[in-house]
Amino acid sequence: MAHTLVIVESPTKARTIRGFLPKDFKVEASMGHVRDLPNNASEIPAAYKGEKWSNLGVNTSNDFEPLYVVPKDKKKIVKELKDALKGADQLLLATDEDREGESISWHLLQLLNPKVPVKRMVFHEITKEAIAKALDQTRDLDMELVHAQETRRILDRLVGYTLSPLLWKKVAWGLSAGRVQSVAVRLLVQRERARRAFRSGSYWDLKAQLEQGGGRFEAKLTHLNGERIAGGADFDETTGALKAGSKVRLLIEAEATALRAAVETAPWRVAEVEEKPTVRKPVPPFTTSTLQQEANRKLRLSARDTMRTAQGLYERGFITYMRTDSVHLSEQAISAARSCVAEKYGKDYLSPAPRQFSTKSRNAQEAHEAIRPSGDRFRTPKDTGLDGKDLSLYELIWKRTVASQMADARLTMLSVGLEVAGASFRASGKRIDFPGFFRAYVEGSDDPDAALEGQEVLLPALAVGDSPGCQGVEALGHQTQPPARYSEAALVKMLEKEGIGRPSTYASIIGTIVDRGYATLANNSLTPSFTAFAVTALLEEHFPDLVDTSFTARMENTLDDISTGKERWLPYLTKFFKGETGLETQVAQREGDIDPAASRTIQLEGLPCVVRIGRFGAYLEAKRVADDGSEELIKATLPQEITPADLDADHAEQILRQKTEGPESLGEDPETGELVYLLFGQYGPYVQKGQVSDENPKPKRASLPKGVKPEDFSLEDALGLLRLPRLLGEHPEGGKVQAGLGRFGPYVVHDKGKGEKEFRSLKAEDDVLSVALERAIELLAQPKRGRGGRTALKDLGSPEGASESIQVFDGPYGLYVKQGKVNASLPEGKGAEDITLAEAIELLAAKAATGKASKAASRKAASKPRAAAKSTAAKATAAKGSKAQAAALPKASRSGKPRAGAVRIIKAASS
Repeated sequence: MAHTLVIVESPTKARTIRGFLPKDFKVEASMGHVRDLPNNASEIPAAYKGEKWSNLGVNTSNDFEPLYVVPKDKKKIVKELKDALKGADQLLLATDEDREGESISWHLLQLLNPKVPVKRMVFHEITKEAIAKALDQTRDLDMELVHAQETRRILDRLVGYTLSPLLWKKVAWGLSAGRVQSVAVRLLVQRERARRAFRSGSYWDLKAQLEQGGGRFEAKLTHLNGERIAGGADFDETTGALKAGSKVRLLIEAEATALRAAVETAPWRVAEVEEKPTVRKPVPPFTTSTLQQEANRKLRLSARDTMRTAQGLYERGFITYMRTDSVHLSEQAISAARSCVAEKYGKDYLSPAPRQFSTKSRNAQEAHEAIRPSGDRFRTPKDTGLDGKDLSLYELIWKRTVASQMADARLTMLSVGLEVAGASFRASGKRIDFPGFFRAYVEGSDDPDAALEGQEVLLPALAVGDSPGCQGVEALGHQTQPPARYSEAALVKMLEKEGIGRPSTYASIIGTIVDRGYATLANNSLTPSFTAFAVTALLEEHFPDLVDTSFTARMENTLDDISTGKERWLPYLTKFFKGETGLETQVAQREGDIDPAASRTIQLEGLPCVVRIGRFGAYLEAKRVADDGSEELIKATLPQEITPADLDADHAEQILRQKTEGPESLGEDPETGELVYLLFGQYGPYVQKGQVSDENPKPKRASLPKGVKPEDFSLEDALGLLRLPRLLGEHPEGGKVQAGLGRFGPYVVHDKGKGEKEFRSLKAEDDVLSVALERAIELLAQPKRGRGGRTALKDLGSPEGASESIQVFDGPYGLYVKQGKVNASLPEGKGAEDITLAEAIELLAAKAATGKASKAASRKAASKPRAAAKSTAAKATAAKGSKAQAAALPKASRSGKPRAGAVRIIKAASS
């Protein structure tokens, strides 16, 4: 029976859209990209392995012609899509509406080679009305978007695959460089350099508690005898002294203490009262960038988690498309938002007229919308049925969208000047006269000390000449603080401000920086590693343009001009990669000049040694004079948790001393008489009972818990760790409950007997050395999280004779059941509520059998090398045929834009 085939990217999106399409429409998922440049040597077809450019995946000698292959894990999907197309009389490509989505549709078109009519179907929200409209307004593929995406992909490959091998040779194996990634890493390194160069300054001031008419308020010292009192902004960050030419009075502790005594007993007088009315307007609805920033500030979500959660909300029909630079709202959205305001807050809180925002980004497309709740009526957060991250993010989007159509907030800023004993104090306040949009939403700040915009600070009624009573004065000492490290929100904001990359890629870029060891993410701060310092120094010296923010921003603008047809892609790529100043030539010329030993060495000011990058991480290297007068080289591994900004001379000396003199003893274990040592290893500080010897080759060891400073660690703490795991008591259901410390941190465990154990990680507020049985039972009662921190939707129970239960989870590709390490997707149409234990057992058994068959097939293939050789030869022949066929296809047009046939299709890899 003839049908219309609709292809989307994910099963979740397919399930949602299927409910809004006619019955004769069949929806299939491509699971993202089905074709790409080769990811490794094994993916390169045999016919091209001998080509110099094959590892690059781009034929730089033939108009930068890309070599596309179907990855091994996508071949089954492509076959299924081809089978689904056989009975279709029309193909609708319904991938996402951005460049990436257009590219996926184009690759699908090239691979499937349909004989039926093909149209592109686009929508920015998955609702009944939006899908009906998209069906009525199908279009052809937008080849300008395809070319733009392809050019970006090729350019990123040229940069990454040309520079990364250089880093492997000169710094360390496995490192990567990237067009945007390397600039982002440099921003982190520059901030860390500033932190190392920072010198703290100290200053004092006064804070008074005053009272007038029963109302108390606070005032701070601003001037003394007409001179302004120095504050943090008056200090030079590199010297710790006042900036040259500063006309301020720097108070020391003695002066501040004497002044406090004088003003406490002297009469106070109000010298000035100022009230300044002001208006605050709501911020625009979310773009991709601002959503990532606010979710990081308010929900502590990483950029990657934010985009993953937003993708799920979009695909299930809760919000509009989440990759957008636009703050534009449709008339339908404005009407829906205004209805929410009127219903929830009243008509007085509506803006006088519908509020529309203009996009500042030069490349934003106003045809796209901001991120908002979907539909012509916005579901309130409590009516969605969502929970966890999904609910928190939806609520954030709902509030910001609704607030955009609310009235301005009207405030009065209050300022009172006071005089006492030759000193001037100032009290500041804020009165909210009409909260307006503050009722729904107040934007966060990257400054943790900044007061919330919507927070009221009232002062009592004061008039010039009043004499408020002094309740007490405090002399306060301050130390200037180094520049804060970048949070994910702050880095995203900086990248967007500088025009580096595109917001839709920031999540994956930050993820790559952390995954590749260029930075660690702790307490919402990105801390660059020693490897990041070494790589950045190499690129700054030898390839300065590639890590220059202005150069990268200009490159981004050119790529956007290519997407609109203002710039031609081929001349641009040729100029960038080839010629006397091209990247290919630069790498070839400079490779011989780069000394690997120098590239692996990091010189940090003030250290008695150097830091080097080795095969197993960073280590210290210093020269010392031995007892016999000879010079010896000492090397000591740096614990992974030590960062460049934290490594000072004292810390370095401690690590080197332990290497030469042996470990430091904390004291003696009173039970055994053995000494307990504090040591530093590759994975951080740890304690050890006794020394390594023939009689004791593996002495008891325990890592210090995360966040614990070695200098604050006592013998009692060490003995507590070394005695873990400790018995807490009996579980009400039977079995022992213990607390321990494992490779993933502190935990509690319920030992049920017969090898069955139930584990739960301790929370940040729990101490493994003092956690009680009651708290352990409370943690053990909480639902166990699945992969990626997901909570089970339903526990189906344990099959007869099995120790592990079967649970239902919602993953990125839809619902699945899990038992132990085996996962199996639920059949189409089967939900978490109606799946039974018997059905789940059957699904998991089938999946396990498939896995065993796959392994058996692999072993069988490995035992028949001759057959494998014949197969390889056959594939090579097929690939050669494909190459000959591709050679007959048209190349780039004279306009410089590739035609559809200009890209080689590797049939051997897609069969």
